[in-house]
Amino acid sequence: MFERLREDIACILERDPAARSKWEVLTCYPGLHALVLHRWAHSCWTHGWHWPARFISNVARWWTGIELHPGAVIGRRVFIDHGMGIVVGETAEIGDECTIYQGVTLGGTSLYKGTKRHPTLGKGVVVSAGAKVLGGFTVGDGARVGANAVLLKPVPPGATAVGIPARIIEAAAEGAAEDTSVKRRFSAYGVTLGDDPVAQAMKGLIDHTAGHEHQIALLWTAIEKLSAAKPEGCVPTDAQTKEDFDADHLKQLMR
Repeated sequence: MFERLREDIACILERDPAARSKWEVLTCYPGLHALVLHRWAHSCWTHGWHWPARFISNVARWWTGIELHPGAVIGRRVFIDHGMGIVVGETAEIGDECTIYQGVTLGGTSLYKGTKRHPTLGKGVVVSAGAKVLGGFTVGDGARVGANAVLLKPVPPGATAVGIPARIIEAAAEGAAEDTSVKRRFSAYGVTLGDDPVAQAMKGLIDHTAGHEHQIALLWTAIEKLSAAKPEGCVPTDAQTKEDFDADHLKQLMR
């Protein structure tokens, strides 16, 4: 028990730059409190003491704002950051080294008892703030779920899922440069556009449109100069239309 507690405190100090001391983590981190109480509740659950398990879980929910079903299986060195509003269902499994942010739901889409209704997170998975992972599928080792994503299908190891419904972005190829990896561009709070291909396409269209607007503004400026700078007595010949004459004069002004 105390070994697991020391591991939990150490992983929080490692992953959270706001953590200043072991005492601060032990007394002020609701994610840690929820995990400790869950271990007691899960032990009762596995021994068939379902009511005490649910009661401990309910006390933990009231105290921390984190709802971990006593039937859920949670691995070692799991870090629940902030934690308010997290809901983890009965048949969910969370692997070692996972990180879960506030507002996350590991929920189910089936109402049949005795079935695997909730997701399984592999080792080192990061589930970002507000994400909803719904269903009895597996999120592979080292995968990441973007902020506010709604994930309804499996995620391969090392990949990233973003959007509503979530789309899968494959991890960078092995040996790729560090600054081009998905892991480097990933944001747990969804403050960057680097992970979402749709957002990247929209940004490209906006930039393209802005460039066209600038070119149109320059063209109108040139036309105004043309209108104001026509030499006296300069009129189109009979063989020229007004449009041809203005185009030729515009070319002269732009030289």
